[in-house]
Amino acid sequence: MNIFEKFKLGLSKSSRSLSSGLNELIFKKKIDENILNELEDFLIQSDVGVEAAKELREKFANTKIDPKNASKDEIFKIFSNYASKILKPLEKNLKNIHINNPSVILVAGVNGVGKTTTIGKLGKILGQNKKKIVLGAADTFRAAAVNQLDVWAKKINADIIKSHEGADPASVAYKALEYAKKNNSDYLLIDTAGRLQNKKNLMDEFKKIAKVVKKIDTNAPHETFLILDATTGQSAINQVEEFKKITPITGIIMTKLDGTAKGGILLAVGKKFKLPIIALGMGEKEDDLQAFDAEHYANAIMSN
Repeated sequence: MNIFEKFKLGLSKSSRSLSSGLNELIFKKKIDENILNELEDFLIQSDVGVEAAKELREKFANTKIDPKNASKDEIFKIFSNYASKILKPLEKNLKNIHINNPSVILVAGVNGVGKTTTIGKLGKILGQNKKKIVLGAADTFRAAAVNQLDVWAKKINADIIKSHEGADPASVAYKALEYAKKNNSDYLLIDTAGRLQNKKNLMDEFKKIAKVVKKIDTNAPHETFLILDATTGQSAINQVEEFKKITPITGIIMTKLDGTAKGGILLAVGKKFKLPIIALGMGEKEDDLQAFDAEHYANAIMSN
């Protein structure tokens, strides 16, 4: 299966929902103001975001479409070209992330978004070509998170630095960087807690982690990736807003796209925040984290 086919399969639920909706609206009768209003409402309900829905409405309004003669491809192309134009500047390949010795990547996200699993998959990708990976289990408030990361460390042949449940997350991060530096590792991925309901605590925790790793490397952390769960739809927007208050974000990874028809939320997030997009999670297997490609996404979400 090539990369585009993986995108197509992973986004199939979103594609079926969007394409069938556009089909029904565009081809059912003459395109007038009422149909354009219905189209805008449909796009908002499909989680592409209010701004994108308005702009797409204008594009459909300004394109001469004869429902009797227009092809599906012609209609879908309007959407996919728009999505590609918005998201193409946001592509950030893992090959282009900050290179250091080691590169320290702080991974943030609320509990339940697939953060720990994504760290494991990310570690596998970064560990190609014999690169040495260290995982820092700094989500010490959930024993399950530490255990899960331990399983992934064994699976991808990475080292892991962990402590007991309830230990100070910053001390784990410090020890992990100390270890990674001493062992000449290439990447350190630090898992963090995601309790947004305790935002003040979380903010203090992130500040402390950043402060202690800077004692070893003044430029660390070099990257901070935010993991978002596509199934949460518009809640992803709130999560970005809240985490941006807590820590600078250098990249987005969106998970669980295969399990939802809300794949348009990536467009809403990209349009609103213009943050780099690193990768998309489109399945449970180890290899189901795909480097983000705007054209593949735009074409796959309109492939049905």
